[in-house]
Amino acid sequence: MHLSLRQLATFREVMRSGSISQAARTVGRTQPAVSTMMRTLEDQLGFALFMRTHGKLTPTPEARFFLEECEEILERVERTERTLERISTLQSGKLQVACHPAASSVFLPQLMTRFLEKRDDLDVSLIMRSSDVIEDLIASQQFDVGFSETPEPRASLQQTDYDLECVCVLPADDPLATAEVITPADLHGRPLAALFDEHATAIQTEAAFRAAGRSFNKRLELRTFLPGLQFVAAGACAMVCDMITAYSHLLQAPDGSKLAIRRFRPRISNSVSILTPGYITQSLVGRAFIADLQSAVDRMQADLEDVLDSRSAVG
Repeated sequence: MHLSLRQLATFREVMRSGSISQAARTVGRTQPAVSTMMRTLEDQLGFALFMRTHGKLTPTPEARFFLEECEEILERVERTERTLERISTLQSGKLQVACHPAASSVFLPQLMTRFLEKRDDLDVSLIMRSSDVIEDLIASQQFDVGFSETPEPRASLQQTDYDLECVCVLPADDPLATAEVITPADLHGRPLAALFDEHATAIQTEAAFRAAGRSFNKRLELRTFLPGLQFVAAGACAMVCDMITAYSHLLQAPDGSKLAIRRFRPRISNSVSILTPGYITQSLVGRAFIADLQSAVDRMQADLEDVLDSRSAVG
């Protein structure tokens, strides 16, 4: 037995209207076509659905039972169609994002807030993890999108890499804030905040001071750059930090935390990547979020270029 959804929907309209002609108008078919469809349906089912007396249809008990089944089937199909429509328009679905600490407090939450606007049925999971953990979460397909420091390439990952430069963050009233570019010579012997010794930015920064023959005075060792902004604002140190942390301050600019953001040379690299699983096709909502994330990274670089070119205090 191969019943079609059109047969079920037409039968439902005949039952609702009690009339072949009215049902035909509702479903947009001719009266003879609907009559033929009902007879074919009865032949397929093997029992009568209607008693036909003097041109009047009277549903049989079997028809009323069959209607309940049709209603359930058609309601499920219509609900599925609505769900698929919402998925296709990015109104519904699930998105799991893992983010490294630098972007987790301001940058990604602000982006995600904009992404969720008018998407009330979209479920999102956002967690903060270290970059090496994020790499494994994405490679094992436990999360849809990762945003982390750039890992070594591997087949189980797809990645879009961004080679971002680090910037120097100073108190806004620091005499160095008038300079266009800060160098190791400018920071010779000054107290600095930096990440732990094994981190790539700490290695590069200390090497830059050593190559210039200048003293690298790491007063504060941090796991992430974000708390360093508070130390800099309080005048306890200066900091050569990643671009995302500096941009987070630019986005928030809290009262009483005035900072100056300047270029640092030689260039200190902090590469970040958008990661997705290597062996699966990304969902529509995942692809849309990645496009927004790529635009946000591009916008961040452009905004910070404007700040660095203007040499103005931020906060």
